[in-house]
Amino acid sequence: MFVLDDLLFRPFMGIVNALHSIALDELYDVEAIEDELKENQLLYELGERPEAEYRRRKEELEAELETARDVHERLSSGRVEVKR
Repeated sequence: MFVLDDLLFRPFMGIVNALHSIALDELYDVEAIEDELKENQLLYELGERPEAEYRRRKEELEAELETARDVHERLSSGRVEVKR
């Protein structure tokens, strides 16, 4: 049974872990969130976004950015993996 695990499940789990990492990297794109923060600031400065909406969106994006950075830190340290 252990030989079967080694031959069938380990390669499969390696692929699943790689796909999981790619999906997390795409979902929590730090650069994209930083770009949204800049865009939000620019729209506010140009007068195209009211202050209340600017502040609300800024708080949302900062929370997302913190989460994204945490996820990327975990990915780089190898602490995120798929469990079977």
